[in-house]
Amino acid sequence: MKLQFLGAAKQVTGSMYLLELEDDYKILIDCGTDMEREIDFETPIVNKSFFPFDASLINLVVLTHAHIDHSGNIPMLFREGYEGQVLCTPPTADLTELLLFDSANLHLRRLKAAQGESNKKHKQMDRLLRKGDMYLQKDVENSLENFVTLQFNKKFTIKPGLEITFFPAGHLLGAAHLYFSITEGAEIKTLGFSGDIGRNNYPLHIDPQILPPVDYLICESTYGNRIHEDKVSPMDAMEAIIKETCIDKPGRLVIPAFSVGRTQAVLFTLNRLIEERNFPAIRVFTDSPMGRSSTKIYTKYLSYLNSEARSFQKEYDELFDFDNLVYLQSEKESNAIQNYHEPCVIISSSGMITGGRVEKHIADNISNSYATILLIGYSAEGTLGRQLLSGSETIKVKDREYKVNARIRKIDVFSGHADQLGLLSFIKNQQIDKLKKVFLTHGEEESMLEFSQEIQKIGFKEVILPAKNETYLL
Repeated sequence: MKLQFLGAAKQVTGSMYLLELEDDYKILIDCGTDMEREIDFETPIVNKSFFPFDASLINLVVLTHAHIDHSGNIPMLFREGYEGQVLCTPPTADLTELLLFDSANLHLRRLKAAQGESNKKHKQMDRLLRKGDMYLQKDVENSLENFVTLQFNKKFTIKPGLEITFFPAGHLLGAAHLYFSITEGAEIKTLGFSGDIGRNNYPLHIDPQILPPVDYLICESTYGNRIHEDKVSPMDAMEAIIKETCIDKPGRLVIPAFSVGRTQAVLFTLNRLIEERNFPAIRVFTDSPMGRSSTKIYTKYLSYLNSEARSFQKEYDELFDFDNLVYLQSEKESNAIQNYHEPCVIISSSGMITGGRVEKHIADNISNSYATILLIGYSAEGTLGRQLLSGSETIKVKDREYKVNARIRKIDVFSGHADQLGLLSFIKNQQIDKLKKVFLTHGEEESMLEFSQEIQKIGFKEVILPAKNETYLL
């Protein structure tokens, strides 16, 4: 059996792993977009295939969760000849559909911009599509027809000698750890893929579940060298910030938040503040059509949420709807917020302030000394979010420069990733005498190196940091 690391190797993006069994059966675990990859539309096409393998020879795809850095290239796989199934949980299937169609729309806009005024637009479009992870709606539709859903904690036999079980990972609605049991000859080998590991006591999401003992563990390490700073609850953190921004002062609170997962956690927290603490119902604008759509999916899968959320739903009927909450759909409605002069909260995507409607809200409020910009998650290098966190006195939004007068705040209570302690807790449940190798993925190299040392301290000696495209015999 061989395992090849095709993505998320010493980087936090592009998750993709190829597991090849002795009988040549090939399983692709995740098929994510490399968010750091830049597409050069000018250079000639060198390779006919986008993937470093023949997509038609893959037998099965298993998807840990819906985020684009794990699911985003699935339509590409089908376009290049894959004809098999995609196994995932039911919520993952629904959220992936939403995210892939959104990606296809984005790709179409980028393609139209790249093709310019060419007289041979259809031919030009085909050439541009072949440049890389770019696909259209028809490609998404074709791939979604092949999604097959499995429930948590139920063993599924893929073929004789190959079984898989999904365990809750807690990171996102429907997110899963993967447990493989593989019989080769007289030997049974077990593998665990962590996916992205969530954190305990997170709003809405269930706590990450441990995996049974495995021979080989492939574990994410996003926060392998970090400890979450905030020790207060999400409710306490939000209450304090809204009070200082919108009650003690007549200000505006702008919260950049990812549409899927993060927006729902914030809305649920605000709803709890109103219902359980009699907090004033400040006007809240949610400005993300995708956020609205994904909220409906969260409501659909109540059984996949934690007991706290289910109990709240039973008592108050609504998880995400409360007095003074306004869902915005059109651009016109979004633009009109600037004319609302009362204290309010604006939740809009994207979370790192890299495109989306939130850019306009930042531009409209960044020079207002009564406004607060609240960052609630990780912001990568080069994003507007990172610039604000680094203390920039001015920022540029769509080629216009603005002075930063608003307060910039950050809390990590809504971070969807386990920190170093959470990751170590996940690994500690493995058996030292059984676990042969730990492979670290989905992390920057600095984070991986420190985390590797911490793993070795608790007794697991063989910790490997694979490079991209490296293959290991198991």
